[in-house]
Amino acid sequence: MNIPNVASGSSSRRPARLNQRDLLPRRVYHFRMLGMGLAGLPLALVMHEQHAPIGSWIWGIFTCLLWPQLAYWLARRSRTPFNTELRNLMLDSAIAGSWVALMHFNVLPSVLVVTVATADKINTGVRNLWQRSLPGMLLAILAGGLLTGFAFQPETSMPVLLACLPVMLIHSIGVSVASYRLVRQVQQQNQRLDELSRIDGLTGLDNRGSWQDHAEALLEQHHAHGRPATLMMVDVDSFKDINDLHGHTLGDDVLRSIATILRHGNGEDACIGRFGGDEFAIALPGTLAEATVMAERIRHTVEKLDLPHAPGLRCSISLGLAQAGAGGDSLREWIELADRALYRAKQAGRNRTVGNDEADLARA
Repeated sequence: MNIPNVASGSSSRRPARLNQRDLLPRRVYHFRMLGMGLAGLPLALVMHEQHAPIGSWIWGIFTCLLWPQLAYWLARRSRTPFNTELRNLMLDSAIAGSWVALMHFNVLPSVLVVTVATADKINTGVRNLWQRSLPGMLLAILAGGLLTGFAFQPETSMPVLLACLPVMLIHSIGVSVASYRLVRQVQQQNQRLDELSRIDGLTGLDNRGSWQDHAEALLEQHHAHGRPATLMMVDVDSFKDINDLHGHTLGDDVLRSIATILRHGNGEDACIGRFGGDEFAIALPGTLAEATVMAERIRHTVEKLDLPHAPGLRCSISLGLAQAGAGGDSLREWIELADRALYRAKQAGRNRTVGNDEADLARA
């Protein structure tokens, strides 16, 4: 009865993790019904061939058909479903051991049930569970052997061999499909986490690390192919005053609104990110003159920004532009060049665009 990996580690986890771990009984339930139901086929054939007593038949029917329902009921009613299900899994191994003795150690079905019972413990992901289940399985084999007088009939008939095929095929494929779905879910979650790790939570733009990766790639294209590229450093004018006078919540609204303008005011190839605090960075292909036109369009749009919670507030930005290759080959030097242009824009009165040629390209 293999089951996909659904839990690992100790039980001392955060409540959110515990809720996920408590889903183990439901996930195991379907595979327990499938595995034990299919395993009942070779078990019944072997007992029929060996003219097993009524007690063996009662035990076989109970474990194959009733035990999966009882195990699920016990786990669902427990205050600690995860721990109860672990005990149920240990009992699964003991049941498999008892079957080995009941089948008089018939080779193929005995090896099959022992292998499947051990593999399902490994697939839970619970550390050392399969090792902890072995003593119970061995004790069950010993106890069953004492009851049957250690009868030994290892030969596997063709009907029994055929009866083993559903366990090997249907159950194994079912477990593989479930495991595949779990792996895909984990992959999608990891992809989502990777995306979130690259996004600034407030503005939805790239965070600084992600932006630097994209800007580095654009700079490499410039060095390799000579394609012009320009860097804009954007700073929100008097942002501290906005926070002090109107509160940080409105300050966040300002940053989000300006981020939206930046996102829609640049081409698809532009790398836009929040550089830190009230500062943004945009790396885009094109000449300084082309970037200046775009920067001015953005600046004028910000001037017209109307915030619902502060109708009288007027925002402005200062922009410093630097063309790639104008003062160094590294991203650090490119940023420093644009930063110096931004500093001059703010020193000159804010709300303007300044390029790295040390002349104002545009003023309010």
